[in-house]
Amino acid sequence: MCGIVGYIGKRQAYPVIINGLKRLEYRGYDSAGVCVVDGDPYMYKCKGKVSDLEEHIGSRPVAGTVGIGHTRWATHGEPNDVNAHPHISMNGHFIIIHNGIIENYTQLKKKLERRDYKFSSDTDTEVLVNLIEYIYLKGNISAEIAVRLALTKVVGAYGIVVICRDEPNTLVAARKGSPLVIGVGNEEYFVASDATPIVEFTNSVIFLNDDDVAVIRPGELVLKTIRNEALEPKIQTLDLDIEEIEKNGFDHFMLKEIFEQPRSIHDTFRGRISADYKNIHLGGLYHVLPRLIEAKRIILIGCGTSWHAGLVGEYLFEELARIPVEVEYASEFRYRNPVIYKDDVVIAISQSGETADTLAAIKLAKEAGALVLGVCNVVGSSIPRETHAGVYTHAGPEIGVASTKAFTAQVTVLTMMAILLGRKRGHITEERYQVLIDEMYAIPDKIEKILESNDKVLQIAEIFKDSTNFLYLGRGYFYPVALEGALKLKEISYIHAEGYPAAEMKHGPIALIDEKMPVVVIAAKDSSYEKVVSNVQEVKARKGVVISIVTEGDTVIRDMTDYVIEIPKADEIVESLLAVIPLQLLAYHIALLRGCNVDQPRNLAKSVTVE
Repeated sequence: MCGIVGYIGKRQAYPVIINGLKRLEYRGYDSAGVCVVDGDPYMYKCKGKVSDLEEHIGSRPVAGTVGIGHTRWATHGEPNDVNAHPHISMNGHFIIIHNGIIENYTQLKKKLERRDYKFSSDTDTEVLVNLIEYIYLKGNISAEIAVRLALTKVVGAYGIVVICRDEPNTLVAARKGSPLVIGVGNEEYFVASDATPIVEFTNSVIFLNDDDVAVIRPGELVLKTIRNEALEPKIQTLDLDIEEIEKNGFDHFMLKEIFEQPRSIHDTFRGRISADYKNIHLGGLYHVLPRLIEAKRIILIGCGTSWHAGLVGEYLFEELARIPVEVEYASEFRYRNPVIYKDDVVIAISQSGETADTLAAIKLAKEAGALVLGVCNVVGSSIPRETHAGVYTHAGPEIGVASTKAFTAQVTVLTMMAILLGRKRGHITEERYQVLIDEMYAIPDKIEKILESNDKVLQIAEIFKDSTNFLYLGRGYFYPVALEGALKLKEISYIHAEGYPAAEMKHGPIALIDEKMPVVVIAAKDSSYEKVVSNVQEVKARKGVVISIVTEGDTVIRDMTDYVIEIPKADEIVESLLAVIPLQLLAYHIALLRGCNVDQPRNLAKSVTVE
């Protein structure tokens, strides 16, 4: 969840680190800190955002060509100056930044306290840096060996970068469960939680695997395992443009990413829908397609927005491919001793590819012998490397913490998979197959049309910005959309909102409805349309205020509801991709009108790499 940056080379480290932290701030923004080494270390840290850190440093010295930086999402210890990273060991030999959780830190801390170590923070990270120092001083060994030995005693997840004051021209980086990538420049190296701080300097990167340790000096990188086994660095080329991680004229990343969805969806199916629009090809599934076709059950796992995408996938796979589907929260799946058969297919969905609970669920499914596939946005991340096969979404970097284009890209991939499987299994006729491909191809243009209603959505947002509760209702494919719309509002505006299947409203939630309760009803024309009309009537009978998402030209629900947003007509298989767009815009505008930070909502971080 935290963002870490390291640099060693010929240029001044501080500008590289501080700008890198700004790019990583979506991973956590409770506190921030830097340490730059020029003989002695210059270390500064404080509660707040990276901009607060810059103000805190001011004109104080930060010269040096070796340095590390950190932006925090608090796990152990409240956000304050003392708990901010970097952390320094009691005797000053080691300085560390850390992303992850050391689960056995309490036991380690007690052992160190018995050896007269004192602690100033509440963090697990300070325990780790003192453990490294204790081993280093006791064994009279190098910093690298001390780090590796200390990590053998650690239970939990970590991505760390360590500086030893006795070896100031060396960085030691290691990972287990928390992502780390090393950028390879001309006699210089960059270390970061992901590639966004690196891309402006180099497109050559090394993705560390679990239990990898990198020893980095100016012009030299040695890669080995925690057990001191030599590794050959595998340098990959980044497919990432610096413009993709800039706002490009938009006020916020979230708004930019909402408006990027016509392109991101097109990029996701580009090359996968044939040039003549006659076939779907998913090259990442080529070698496993026979087993996928014969699957007796599909289990979709994810967290948050990815779980909602999985719910859409459940409808798609069962309707089109006639395969039973279960959708599981990864965090629950891994702990409830699930029944997994060898002919199951488990599809793990994650934007970042680093979600800790999803990675643990993947491991469980693989151990049970299931075929495990990944649907992921980040090339080189852990989930694509841990799964047997998969499909990238090609949404491009998503910087806004509240996911938007990642959701629609995930649904796009799941839709293509379901259409392909439906055809291969003989449950879709050739004619229906062609219709669905055409419908997929038309989605980007239809979303462009929906985005033209942005000003109208803003007007509705101005009316409801002071509401304290929202109810979102949908049926069929629109039920997951209702959940996603409610989540977006909760995440960034801090308004309580709940999504429900529309038919379930009268089994409890209808008691909440009065003239002060806005009810968002996704009521585009599909097979459940007539039932939704009845649900709207039930809300209006109780003086509820209804905002409806309807198909263009609808007059029935339009005349019944208070506020209407139209979406173009589409096949119900792909309608969820359209209906979610106005809900994203509504959440964005309400949050902005309430003075909320839409890109960095409180208490949240983008990539949940801890349990």
